[in-house]
Amino acid sequence: MSLQVAVASKTGAVIDEHFGHAKRFHIYTLDIQGAHLLEEREVEHYCLGGHGDQSALSKILNTIADCDAVFVARVGDGPADKLLARGVEPVTDHPWEEIEPALSAWFAKRMIATTEGC
Repeated sequence: MSLQVAVASKTGAVIDEHFGHAKRFHIYTLDIQGAHLLEEREVEHYCLGGHGDQSALSKILNTIADCDAVFVARVGDGPADKLLARGVEPVTDHPWEEIEPALSAWFAKRMIATTEGC
């Protein structure tokens, strides 16, 4: 089993970006062998200081629509609901953590939950 996820990061080293402030998403595949960076995707940031640009949000959702989850430091309720409606899980459990270890830990927990559900 493999999954594809997006990570909001300023530097590409840690999960340190708020969903609405992200200017790029790092796209990874996750499998039992670890996390593997595929590409970076540029986006316009959504948050405009107290309100959001709905056009930018729609573009971001389309940009990461092929991902199973998006890792962010924070995400608002509105964008989180729209992500979930598209089948993209917003993950905020690993802010300020190094990307690859955080992704691998999340993937391992998900694999355990999947096998326990069988």
